[in-house]
Amino acid sequence: MIDVTRMNGSVISVNNDLIETVEETPDTVITLTTGKKIIVKESRQEVKNLVKLFKKEIFCNI
Repeated sequence: MIDVTRMNGSVISVNNDLIETVEETPDTVITLTTGKKIIVKESRQEVKNLVKLFKKEIFCNI
């Protein structure tokens, strides 16, 4: 799971396996496979980097 910041400043953990799309419109909107949309403060690139870092941590520790 990755931690992201909602627009109100609260931090939430998102299951990165459920992320379908991440777009900047200009706010960053994460759309999950469930159809739920989450608007976050992080940029699209930051979300992408968080997912890559999470996966690297998981797969490198096997």
